[in-house]
Amino acid sequence: MGQKYVGAHVSASGGVENAPLNAMEIGARAFALFTKNQRQWKAKPLSEESIEAFRTNLEKSGISPRHVLPHDSYLINLGHPEPEKLEKSREAFVDELKRCEQLGLDKLNFHPGSHLVKISKKDPEYALKLEAAERACLDVIAESMNRAIEAIPDSTVKLVIENTAGQGSNLGYRFEHLAYLIERVEAKERVGVCLDTCHTFTAGYDLRTPEAYEATMKAFDEIVGFGYLSGMHINDSKPPLGSRVDRHHSLGMGEIGWEAFRLMMNDPRMDDIPLILETIDESLWPQEIRALYELIDV
Repeated sequence: MGQKYVGAHVSASGGVENAPLNAMEIGARAFALFTKNQRQWKAKPLSEESIEAFRTNLEKSGISPRHVLPHDSYLINLGHPEPEKLEKSREAFVDELKRCEQLGLDKLNFHPGSHLVKISKKDPEYALKLEAAERACLDVIAESMNRAIEAIPDSTVKLVIENTAGQGSNLGYRFEHLAYLIERVEAKERVGVCLDTCHTFTAGYDLRTPEAYEATMKAFDEIVGFGYLSGMHINDSKPPLGSRVDRHHSLGMGEIGWEAFRLMMNDPRMDDIPLILETIDESLWPQEIRALYELIDV
């Protein structure tokens, strides 16, 4: 049995250098963080002191840089239909990639983007118009990814696409969307995928029984490919299967239940990647981390 690396999305409040210490405190072997305030466009560049302290604390934590999964700002929409806002998102995204590089990290997790097109469900051509809007947006996202890679061609930071619940006009809720983006990115070695269990489930992919779990993972492998899996977000779900609503829950308290997480912790395809909790009660993180490790069949 290979190694599992479980952690949580910890606070970087007071400076990115605090994130590894916060991860240590909860017994994490992996973690996620924001490298800047995720609700503001502009952020001061990382100082040399901060970068140095981050690297020192990371070493102290015993967590490998490859088990850290930074997340970009929620403001970024790489598929924005308005040119000015798209440009702003693209610039901010490149800045985030550079920050990861400065910190010695090799991944940046991001939500693909949203088309923001309003289409009435009463419209007789609703399905056609929706498909057109989604495809056009996916093309813009792929172009944004290619541009970001070209902007820092010597970087090794992977662009890790997170699957979504498909709330509103968010794309990435079908495995086909992820495959479509990967197909259109020229530098395939610079792309990865992060599967969020809550998003996967509320997007309509069941995980609750060995059969359902295997069917979902088989679909992921055939459509996207496990070679691209670079991390996971481990969350239970408040909304039911296929509801297309993104609301996380603490493990075992939602609609998914413990069996899915047991299957995951015993699945060698999840070895050696960051498995990150974004569950809603952070006071439970230390015990959720322990509980996940206890699910491993000896």
